[in-house]
Amino acid sequence: MRMIHVMTVGLMAFTATVAFGAEKAPFPFFTLCMDTHDSRHRTLTEQAAMLKELGYDGAGHLWLDNVKERLDTLDAAGLRLFQIYFRVDLAADKTPYDQRLKDVLPLLKGREVQLALLMTGMPPSDVKGDEKAVPIIREIADMARDSGTKIVLYPHSNDWLEKVGDAVRLAKKAERTNVGVMFNLCHWLKVDKEENLKPVLESAMPYLWAVSINGTDKADAIRAGTGNWLQPLDKGDYNVFTVLKTLKDLGYKGPVGLQCYGIEGDARDHLVRSMNAWKRYVERLGN
Repeated sequence: MRMIHVMTVGLMAFTATVAFGAEKAPFPFFTLCMDTHDSRHRTLTEQAAMLKELGYDGAGHLWLDNVKERLDTLDAAGLRLFQIYFRVDLAADKTPYDQRLKDVLPLLKGREVQLALLMTGMPPSDVKGDEKAVPIIREIADMARDSGTKIVLYPHSNDWLEKVGDAVRLAKKAERTNVGVMFNLCHWLKVDKEENLKPVLESAMPYLWAVSINGTDKADAIRAGTGNWLQPLDKGDYNVFTVLKTLKDLGYKGPVGLQCYGIEGDARDHLVRSMNAWKRYVERLGN
């Protein structure tokens, strides 16, 4: 009986994958931070199996612990590691970033992984930090070049690197072909006006290599403290489809990540809901 049950579950997962493949997504779709508040505390092996079953293309990875295990488990499931998130602290005197990076980068060779840089240590958007930040970005980019790893500057509200405009400015100053930027919907809504979406994305396009989305309420409610800025993709009153449609119209071809940080409960539950919402978006984009 157990064998029959396993075969049935596997067939259902295969059928779901084939059905989704019929609607070709314009962007690879992966998850990030989905394990931070998972009530089931899944292992990396369990996470990879779940993402494969649900139809995701891969995952992102927080910081530099267990990178090899993440790669091995995603490989075994036929999935990709899309990004590793990495913090730079401009206030640090000697070591502004985790020095283990030099040991991790060889593991990424030929995998087209992006290193997503969050930058802290000074007041948000303070251009005085550029003098210290740009050499660090160049150093990391040069270190990453041999492995083919790209650097994406990750705007994060309340960090020094807070706005998409900050990331674009720094990418230009870095003058490295493997340095680009990322657009994060939830963080953008905290610091900008909704009507600026298209101009912001247009300005970023020459450097835009990654995007993250999630269900969210509108910007005014978020900044007033009455809205929820991180929800499954099927929740919230902000029209996330507008972001995807704008990206498609602008010719964006990169990956789209599903931001799941802080979403409580069994991760499988909200990942199923978000995947169903994603399928509906993909269908609309194709029409």
